[in-house]
Amino acid sequence: MKKDHQIATLNELDRALNQLATQTLPIQTRSAVHNALKQLQQFQKSLKQDAGAGRLAALYQVSQSLGVSLNLDEVLTQVMDAVIQLTGAERGFLTLVDPDSNDLDLVAARNIQQENLSQKDMEVSHTVIRSVIAHGEGVVTTDAQDDPRFSEQDSVIVYALRSIMCAPLRARGRIIGVIYVDNRAHSGIFTNDDLDLLNAFATQAAIAIENARLYTSTDQALSSRLSELETLSQIDQELNALLDLDHVLEITRQWAIKESKATQGWIVLCDEEDATPKLVSSPQEGDAPNLDQGVVARIREHPAPQLIPAKDDNLAYFIAPLSHAEKTIGAIVVACPRTVSYSDQQFLERLAGRAATAVENARLYQAIEFANEAKSQFVSIVTHELRIPLTSIKGYTDLIRQGIVGKITDQQAEFLDVIGNNVERMAALISDLSDISRIERGKIKLAFDFITVQNQILETLSSLRHKLEEKSQILVTDLPEDPLRAYADPSRVVQVITNLVSNAWKYTPEGGQITIRAYAKGHQIYGEISDTGIGISEEEQTKLFTQFFRSESPIVREQTGWGLGLSVTQRLLEVMGGEIGFSSQVGKGSTFWFTLPTTAHKE
Repeated sequence: MKKDHQIATLNELDRALNQLATQTLPIQTRSAVHNALKQLQQFQKSLKQDAGAGRLAALYQVSQSLGVSLNLDEVLTQVMDAVIQLTGAERGFLTLVDPDSNDLDLVAARNIQQENLSQKDMEVSHTVIRSVIAHGEGVVTTDAQDDPRFSEQDSVIVYALRSIMCAPLRARGRIIGVIYVDNRAHSGIFTNDDLDLLNAFATQAAIAIENARLYTSTDQALSSRLSELETLSQIDQELNALLDLDHVLEITRQWAIKESKATQGWIVLCDEEDATPKLVSSPQEGDAPNLDQGVVARIREHPAPQLIPAKDDNLAYFIAPLSHAEKTIGAIVVACPRTVSYSDQQFLERLAGRAATAVENARLYQAIEFANEAKSQFVSIVTHELRIPLTSIKGYTDLIRQGIVGKITDQQAEFLDVIGNNVERMAALISDLSDISRIERGKIKLAFDFITVQNQILETLSSLRHKLEEKSQILVTDLPEDPLRAYADPSRVVQVITNLVSNAWKYTPEGGQITIRAYAKGHQIYGEISDTGIGISEEEQTKLFTQFFRSESPIVREQTGWGLGLSVTQRLLEVMGGEIGFSSQVGKGSTFWFTLPTTAHKE
């Protein structure tokens, strides 16, 4: 800005020489003055050209620096420092127009020392700023105190403003703000050339500011969306943590209040039979207001997101429907002071979508639980009622076989054997059904103790040895000498081994081999029952532990059974802290393995 001061000094000298030339002077002196004026004008022209080139270079340099950052605060600071550098102003202000309210917002204020101005130094002419925004043209005044456009304005008088220059910031065909510079101490600081330079710079600055605004807005929107996604992810976890309807409803209500900044929240569900909306989750506080029944009715009449003014003018209700499979199953209702923002409405609609799925899942789980409980109760009653006549049949059959009521014939004895065998089958079925029912209801009682697994295996084989001998099957045992200690219910372990050995006996042909081994591995005892039987196909392996499943193979169908043994075995092992698995090949045999814990565990 040194050349600007030189030009101003030369202008003063030019005025002095011109005044001198109007005086009566000797010819020689007059000639010297005219020569001096001529040389001065040439020098002024050269100096102005140099100054103009310097200003253009400076404008290019600062314009280039504006595109370096997309941080709005940094861009605003760069713009103000560059303006002061280009114009030689004492202070500079940048005011932006709020795109929503059209209010003026002072966003940057700097001085020639590149410092932010304090609050007491914020004296500007708002009249000049509003005039530039209204007319879209820059303004320059060499001395606002004498300028008829501004001299009577309060801000000019009170703040003693003198040199002022202001240019509009125009981007995408609209004015987004102004750049305002001034000097309170001196007049005549700015010229029309300075205003042209400021207008040229303002065009570049407006683009940089608008780009930074757009980037900041996009970045904030992205951050807000990511934050919302994180919140929704947390909500999903909480909603699906428990398949409990009351839990789902209360979690939904609490999140709706928290994120929408509502004063109260309610959940309304439609009756599954007649679709009547009913309040199911509401504030627990004793003084909490009840939900207006008119709002509840609107859920059925108009099942869509809607904002409803309350009777109290300071309150508004927002309804976010819970929709599942194109059917309205209820709604989230919140009450907020006056209104609900668009972003909060969007959040509530997203929350409603997630809550609707969780509500349906909880309802379905609840229905399944009711059905399972009803089934378990039915099985419990049936097994209890069947045991009484079955015990009588068995008792009277034994008495007849013993000849208490007279001698029986061979054919009668044969019939009694058939009755006895079927009684045993029915007793086994009742026992299995009873076990499954008690396990499902969590009412099975186990007598846990530290046992020696070899003892349970030998006890089982002793009771089944006659069956193995009937089919001339080879029994091989591979048991270590050291005791294998497990923590389990001894009678249930016998039941597990009996079921597995019985299956091996049933599906292994005469002369086949059954091998039983046991060993310790880590904190578990492993048991294995292998056979050289018919094996299990890959298709049927996936259904093996399903209740009442039996293979379609004729060989399997020849054997008695209900398809419950493996299911009961699996459940018993699970409640004792163990596992079961198998491997099998059709025509080569199967191996079933199970584990038992060696240490006490929570029952």
